[in-house]
Amino acid sequence: MVVPNQEPKKPAKPRKPTNPKKPARPGKSRERSFPVPVPTSPAALQIINPDAAGIDVHSDMHMVCVPADRDANPVRRFGANTVDLHEIVAWLKKCRIKTVALESTGVYWIPLFELLESEGFGVNLVEPGQLSRCGARPKTDVLDAQWIQRLHSYGLLRASFRPPDSVLALRAYWRQRQMLVRYAASDVQHMQKALEQMNVKLTEVVSNITGVTGMLIIAAILQGERDAIKLARLRDPRCGHGQDEIALALQGTWRHEHLFALRQAYDLYQFRHAQIAACDEKVKAELANFPSRAGEKTHKVKPRKRGRKSNDVRFEATGPLFKALGVDLTLIEGIDVGTALVILAEIGADVSRFPTEKHFASWLRLCPPQNESNNTNRRHRNRKGTNRVTIALRMAAQSVGRTMTPLGLFYRRIRSRIGGLGAVKATAHKLACLVYRMLKYGQEYVTQSMEEYEAKVKANMLKALTRKAAAMGFQLSPLPTP
Repeated sequence: MVVPNQEPKKPAKPRKPTNPKKPARPGKSRERSFPVPVPTSPAALQIINPDAAGIDVHSDMHMVCVPADRDANPVRRFGANTVDLHEIVAWLKKCRIKTVALESTGVYWIPLFELLESEGFGVNLVEPGQLSRCGARPKTDVLDAQWIQRLHSYGLLRASFRPPDSVLALRAYWRQRQMLVRYAASDVQHMQKALEQMNVKLTEVVSNITGVTGMLIIAAILQGERDAIKLARLRDPRCGHGQDEIALALQGTWRHEHLFALRQAYDLYQFRHAQIAACDEKVKAELANFPSRAGEKTHKVKPRKRGRKSNDVRFEATGPLFKALGVDLTLIEGIDVGTALVILAEIGADVSRFPTEKHFASWLRLCPPQNESNNTNRRHRNRKGTNRVTIALRMAAQSVGRTMTPLGLFYRRIRSRIGGLGAVKATAHKLACLVYRMLKYGQEYVTQSMEEYEAKVKANMLKALTRKAAAMGFQLSPLPTP
């Protein structure tokens, strides 16, 4: 319709397609020209930490840099001995330094970090990747120290997470225990290898050679017993295989060199578990030192669904864990006492360092990475999480995926869509969010019934189908009941 008192607009002429083979006219270019912005001087960065120093930590020396106006020689090289560390502290106090940034790999930073922290300095442990992402530069020890000090003075470096001192002792004991468990697992493999070399098929008739039946038979073999029938009589009544079948598998060659290897592996296994028991005593003592966050809450003992395994802690830890955390994390499906101890030892009971549960899950590398440019998602790989909490939550997700619980149904539903690896990561992300909410807000975990979860899934599916039908111009209607 033409508006009165207004001339109709003429239709625009269609543009001719450009022929790429035809040469352009002289003096004309096919490329469109855009106005070039006038370059302006970059804004100067504001110094946030004027009393900042940077230290490049090495195994045999430390390169320290302070602001240029604090000393005539602002970059100095110190040794790594204890005397040298005290000299670093004295020089930093002389230069009126209040905060220090350390860049290091391995464990070389720990003595210097603890000494600086005890002397009242604000210490930030910086990931080496942050320095490389802030710009390319020549690489020398002096330039590295100056670059750390400069970035830290501008507030561009983010400190790595480190739990409080009250958690560090528990973390050290629990990490030592985990290392001993790994060593004991290798000793079990050595025992299995020695038995197979003697053609003793104990691993084929016993599900676990470190169980009651397996350890009794191995101990009898090392004491000189070679009669297969007498060895088979040592079986536990709960063993699945019969006495005759076990006796048939225990007829070996009994070579001396293989018996020697079996004895050494057996002794090492016993020694490792004695060391694990000593670690359990230290862990129990550290748990007793934690302040009570439970208040007037009462702890309900969760019934055990399985027997105690060889690598479980040798004391009842659910009560001390509830007192230290203020909540019972073992009520969550898939999280047992060992996983709860890992969470307490690696993070502590205070998660206020992470503003939201999304920050917490991102720190654990349980979120899909975002790599987007011009509204295009680039292909990316899942980031590997080496955090001990991440590993524990992923193992818990695998175990909960085999249960008939809402979390187990969620795991299987995601696995049908994106596969097992994605399902493990998504379920571990959900477990991390549950742990964060319980620790931050002190909320008790309420177990959701299967009926409620299935009804929620059906409601979401119906909502999605209704939306898709409306977008295509259809309307859903239920079938008549027969």
